[in-house]
Amino acid sequence: MSSAYVDLLAFGAHPDDVEIGMSGTIARHAAAGLKVGICDLTEAEMSSNGTVDIRREEAADASEILGLAYRSCLKLPDRGLTGSPEQLAAIVAELRRLKPRIVFAPYWDDRHPDHNACSRLIEEAVFNAKLRRYLPELPAHQVEQLIFYYINDVKDVGLVVDISPYYDIKRRALSAYKSQFTAPSGGNDQVATPLTQGYLDNVEARDRILGTSKQMAYAEGFIVKRPLTIDLF
Repeated sequence: MSSAYVDLLAFGAHPDDVEIGMSGTIARHAAAGLKVGICDLTEAEMSSNGTVDIRREEAADASEILGLAYRSCLKLPDRGLTGSPEQLAAIVAELRRLKPRIVFAPYWDDRHPDHNACSRLIEEAVFNAKLRRYLPELPAHQVEQLIFYYINDVKDVGLVVDISPYYDIKRRALSAYKSQFTAPSGGNDQVATPLTQGYLDNVEARDRILGTSKQMAYAEGFIVKRPLTIDLF
């Protein structure tokens, strides 16, 4: 699972963020032959359940299910996405190495502070990636479009992607994260969190509602800050 470049690159603060928000869209585009990658900013070392090693294995399993061409983790500090120059430079370097046409980041107004911090960092990195005098040792790269996906809070959806034929793949990719979404049972080192209390049912209900609005079985929603270019002919 490696590639010199990708067509689409989705960033998340933690392993499983991208899968929650847009794994159906990833599966659809991977099946169409596009090279799709995920970059996790942190190893989610502050998560209440699981460990870094377990989360790494779960991410690898999800990547296989989705047909990813590339996955990486920048190992920035969980709950420490400050937007420092060093953090920004690490993300820009990833963009310049992979040269994606389209970049995805979390929606900027989510209930989780790390998701919002990730959103800001990716937006700044996409801007800096095109500046030839910033990190001049790596050639500048112009991203064609930055698109935001939803993790928890869904507001002002600007576009939807029909993921109906790929929804079982999304279920399987999310199910790979057993440490995060399995209800605790006696004898294991787990605690109850919002993620273990039927969270995946809520994600599926959201995707069904978004789909119903467009006569689709399931859809994922997105929003952009800048107009999309569409060729109708």
